[in-house]
Amino acid sequence: MKPYLLFLLPLILLSTKCDDDPVLSQDDDLNALTALKAKIETLASASECNETTTCKYIAFGSKPCGGPWGYLIYSTSIDVEILEEQVKTYNQMEADYNKKWGIFSDCMLVSPPKEVRCENNTCVAVY
Repeated sequence: MKPYLLFLLPLILLSTKCDDDPVLSQDDDLNALTALKAKIETLASASECNETTTCKYIAFGSKPCGGPWGYLIYSTSIDVEILEEQVKTYNQMEADYNKKWGIFSDCMLVSPPKEVRCENNTCVAVY
């Protein structure tokens, strides 16, 4: 075999290497979003309010036109750092999903609650 072929053969093989990253379908992406959303909602719904906790809200979801789909109500009785990080991840994943798959929606602005308060150990949004 000629010496230049020994040099070129590995280069050719490397240039035709298959990509290890599988291409996810729209259903795969949607299932990942749905699973994370359920996890977030379960964590938020486990929160309770009382005289030692505070009720809060966070923008949740990402509309294709921009802005959130709504606001998630929770209290500081749960691990707020974990919840806020998961919501941040979810919002970015949904924005990426919308862009990747050409999703559209209404462009109506969703207003945040005027306040959140504790009623019967549950945080409630007031609009």
